[in-house]
Amino acid sequence: MTALSFVAFMAFAALDWWAVAQQRTTVEYVAKPATLAALLIYAATGAHCSVALLSALVLSLLGDVFLMLPVDLFAAGLGAFLLGHVAYIANFHVSPTARLLWWVVVIAASSGLIRRIMRAVSPEQLRPAVGIYIAVIGLMVASAIASGSWLASLGALLFFASDGIIAWNRFVQTLPWARVAIIVTYHLGQCGLVLALR
Repeated sequence: MTALSFVAFMAFAALDWWAVAQQRTTVEYVAKPATLAALLIYAATGAHCSVALLSALVLSLLGDVFLMLPVDLFAAGLGAFLLGHVAYIANFHVSPTARLLWWVVVIAASSGLIRRIMRAVSPEQLRPAVGIYIAVIGLMVASAIASGSWLASLGALLFFASDGIIAWNRFVQTLPWARVAIIVTYHLGQCGLVLALR
């Protein structure tokens, strides 16, 4: 089951990347949730799998569904992923001081990008939610780095990059390559986190 679920994850991820690149929406509607479902099964078979890890993946799967539907459920997707990051944070047993120090580093290093995105967020009523989301995903990345796991750190940074591209593409400037870059970095990021934590 373990090997099969991971192979299924890779196969569905590749299919989803192809569907996004070729704008095959029907295929994407199947492949995108199937990718996270397979990763969820893979995580559940791990020796160190926790309720927090499974919660993070279930919430991510919910966020995936919200964001791929043909209606604008961005706020709902944002909320689901925000809670997913909180669940990921709970997986990293590191000191509050280490989390805070690395959070400051992460936010400082990406401050230019954050300021540009925050200025462009529309409608303005969405800005507080986006700001909170950025703070929380920054803390998730900081927690992964503070854990000392290079695999978790890489996964968290890829997840951060994916969300950064989403925000830039939605609020600042449309990028023709954005959708493929978003899904590839997202799946690789989730994979890195799961491999490190399961």
